[in-house]
Amino acid sequence: MSLDAETIARLVLTPAPPADIQSGIVLAAGRGTRLGPLGLATPKALLDIGGSILLDQALDAFTKTGVSNKIVNASHLADQIIAHVGNRGGEADARISAEDTPLETGGGVLKALPLLGAEPFYAVNADVWWAGSLPSGLSALATYWRPQAMDVLLLLQATAKIDGYDGRGDFYLDGLGQLTRKQDGETAPFVFTGAQILNPSAFAGVQSGAFSLNRIYDQAAENGRLFGVSHSGGWADIGTPQRLTRARNAAETARARQLL
Repeated sequence: MSLDAETIARLVLTPAPPADIQSGIVLAAGRGTRLGPLGLATPKALLDIGGSILLDQALDAFTKTGVSNKIVNASHLADQIIAHVGNRGGEADARISAEDTPLETGGGVLKALPLLGAEPFYAVNADVWWAGSLPSGLSALATYWRPQAMDVLLLLQATAKIDGYDGRGDFYLDGLGQLTRKQDGETAPFVFTGAQILNPSAFAGVQSGAFSLNRIYDQAAENGRLFGVSHSGGWADIGTPQRLTRARNAAETARARQLL
């Protein structure tokens, strides 16, 4: 449901306690095509960055922020994902939403909705190194979440604060937190980090099958219900060999500093 600007401002600016988000999904079904042979042999979610498995950092962040219902979707090399979750404690720690065929991010979340429940939930991309900042990022999302005004709330980072970032950003962020996607040829000041809160109602009427969450974002934007909150914690996308190397170097540097 679209709201007028005055109502949006009132809802967003009125103080409210942080949302109690009880469910979260780690999106771990990606094929890792850009990683070449490494992605063919190992799911991105199971890559080690500085002594921490990417899937573990996401699940552990859920635990630290009080998420009791944890879901992991799996498709590419799903047996490895399932085995890893089993070694962590199986369904006592997280449940698997298995995909016989890859459903992309949006289709994967839609398939997992029966496991996630009817309330808003976190969704976190597995192919991101957070440098320990994910729990504070999730807390920032919970603090800013206003379900009456929002269908989607994305965790963003200013591109100027990301070491080695060479992209052109994703979104513009206004004073109330509403997002506008950049157009072709533009450079936007904020990049989506891969963590978010989604309202299940944003998927109403969407047909099952493979599709990107970008469809949900664009639909929310059309209705004035796409928002973002900026976060300055450590973050690195590891989708390519170069970015993976950069993240591993940063992790080793950070760990060496802690040992001094």
